[in-house]
Amino acid sequence: MTHILHRTINQDYPCVDTGYGVFLRDTDGKEYIDASGGAAVSCLGHQHPDVVAAIVRQANKLTYAHTSFFTTAIAEELADRLVAGAPRDLSRAYLVSSGSEAMETALKMARQYFVELGQPQRRFFIGRKQSFHGNTLGALAVGGNEWRRKQFAPLLIETHHVSAPYDYRDRRPAESPVAYGARLAEELDAKLVEIGPQNVLAFVAETVGGATAGVLLPPPGYLERVRAVCDRHGILLILDEVMCGMGRTGTLHACEQEGISPDLMTLAKGLGGGNVPIGAVLIAGKIVETFRKGSGLFQHGHTYLGHPIACAAALAVQQVVERDRLLDNVKARGAQLGARLRERFGNSPQVGDIRGRGLFWALELVADRASKEPFAPAFGLHQRVKREAVARGLLVYPMGGTIDGSRGDHVLLAPPFIVDAATIDTIVDRLGDTIDACVGAALTANAQG
Repeated sequence: MTHILHRTINQDYPCVDTGYGVFLRDTDGKEYIDASGGAAVSCLGHQHPDVVAAIVRQANKLTYAHTSFFTTAIAEELADRLVAGAPRDLSRAYLVSSGSEAMETALKMARQYFVELGQPQRRFFIGRKQSFHGNTLGALAVGGNEWRRKQFAPLLIETHHVSAPYDYRDRRPAESPVAYGARLAEELDAKLVEIGPQNVLAFVAETVGGATAGVLLPPPGYLERVRAVCDRHGILLILDEVMCGMGRTGTLHACEQEGISPDLMTLAKGLGGGNVPIGAVLIAGKIVETFRKGSGLFQHGHTYLGHPIACAAALAVQQVVERDRLLDNVKARGAQLGARLRERFGNSPQVGDIRGRGLFWALELVADRASKEPFAPAFGLHQRVKREAVARGLLVYPMGGTIDGSRGDHVLLAPPFIVDAATIDTIVDRLGDTIDACVGAALTANAQG
């Protein structure tokens, strides 16, 4: 009997007891490889001694001070580090407690920026279909995860959505990746013209798509074109790097590989590695200056902004990543993971696409590879894959509704940055056995309708 309202009420969950490196162990003594870092969170694995020590040091010094009264040395040091490594023009950091908080903050910053510029008529955001930016109402509104949005739709602000880059299903047969990216940018431009750019606050996008559709990569040149569209129409660009950022794709920020800088960028997950809840918004200087010259404040706040223990944990995580050159390991082990996935699943009739960057990969599962027909949603393939993987001592992050919120299944992998070559091999072997065990029953169910 539990008094916790679990995510799935009628499910019995194993009780995790300890974590160490890339492993978790439950109270029955069973060991699991955490091949997804939870939800792409645990970038240093579990119980990293340097991070634990930093938390203890800070706890022995100061555990909390409200940011309406004080700043703290540890928050200042973390912000200094984040801004020093940020894309150009991002000059301030706003420290919150989660990715959803970071996105709500960014949305409100965008609105206040234009109000203080004397443009209060601006109220619309443009997001992308099959995206996810968090579970708060504002974040759900700009996101495009239809399953999550559906029952809360009457509560959501009015937003608009354009297509996400989904090369596997949406790029036309004779269309080059560059031309595909150009078409997507033109769609955004057309949507702005339709709404009236003078009424729009910002375009919101994951630099690399996350869990909703499974690691959707931007086509070459796409985000450069998006940046140009935003500039031409005078709207802000908000990039969500909550899942794909802080080293996950092989560079500290995923947008580095696209050669662009946003006006606002949200961070979380890999920022603190799951040790203590923390998120952040990185903010362009023009927004800060508008606030400074106008009201002199940002009309927003949460109780745990810049929490000293969270800041200490995040700073320690980032110091370890740099000191141990873990982004080099992300690139090397990411290349190995991609190669092993293609070797194991490249000819699988039930794996339609293998896509990824760094230590951020997804497999899209299909009933028929030639037609790209998905499995019947009623079968719940992604849920079965999750259960089967857990039974084999493997934690992965499957999701359904990959295509449109209802149809399609994929499996996301996001191992910790400390993962070694032997563990990568074990992850792929266990995942292969998992998928083999699930797809036979899925094919039978699919054939029966």
